[in-house]
Amino acid sequence: MTKIALTGATGFVGGALARALAARGHEIIALARPLARRDHLADLPITWVEGDVTDRKSLRGKFDGADWLIHAAGMLGQAGVPERAYFDLHEQGTNNVLAEAETAVIQRILHVSSPGVLGPVSGPPADETAPLAPSNPYERSKAAAEQVALVYARGGLPVVIVRPEFIYGPGDLHVLGLFQVVRDGRFFTISGGQHTCHPTYIADAVTGMLLALERGRIGEIYHVAGPEPVTFRELGETIAAALGVPPPRLNLSRSLAMAGATGLELLARLLKKRPPLSRTGVAFFSESRRFSWEKAHVELGYTPNYDLPTGVARTVAWYKEQKLL
Repeated sequence: MTKIALTGATGFVGGALARALAARGHEIIALARPLARRDHLADLPITWVEGDVTDRKSLRGKFDGADWLIHAAGMLGQAGVPERAYFDLHEQGTNNVLAEAETAVIQRILHVSSPGVLGPVSGPPADETAPLAPSNPYERSKAAAEQVALVYARGGLPVVIVRPEFIYGPGDLHVLGLFQVVRDGRFFTISGGQHTCHPTYIADAVTGMLLALERGRIGEIYHVAGPEPVTFRELGETIAAALGVPPPRLNLSRSLAMAGATGLELLARLLKKRPPLSRTGVAFFSESRRFSWEKAHVELGYTPNYDLPTGVARTVAWYKEQKLL
């Protein structure tokens, strides 16, 4: 049995990692903020310790006795969040976690990053040698955090970096809104929906991340992604098919969608609510991202098992079971 410390356990990805680790018989020490919701993991044999990755003092001694550490704490991009908040959590939080890991003498450390640090990719799928080119606050902060992790790795800390891309599946609420607008006939493509994204089903993402933890070379970076990139039109049509509703037909130009998102953001700010569409969201749907997982396949033995129709069908089934759709 390996004792594994885990940050971000109360989130979607961290929770899925916790379940997988428990199923493998590992002992889990999970860091959580005092008010973080934990009831969805109440059935797991987790030892909870309180702390906040943005507060270095709160981490003291929390990883002592752990053999391995997975740093999965993070925040996905959303409208209205100051850029400083992303950097405080991702860059400074990573520095705090790894500084504490040094004192705890951890044997292996997995830092969960994102291929988003490479920004939009319109040509062949990008591999791990592509230059950093983040295009929004979330991506910039994740790129900064990754650089922190590499500095610690060069200094001798046993850090492996994994970049899972666009994770979805049962338990995720971040992309629930996408499924809901497809259901309601309000989903629209931008510029014909021909730009690409690279969805990764949660089970594949967890498998890839744990392979990186177990087999990854220290100081190396590994992409973990779904079988292949898909266009946003394909994504919308696949979700519609799983929901049993007509495929999306509405299409807008990027300029019109961006203008609408700007107005909605202004209105949301006045009402102190989250906008239904943001400029960051428009950018996401009007840019391409595609990544190679060949290195993870060759070095770690990673191969994604869930194609988009299968993963989406399972996700829809879970949403319906939870009465979210």
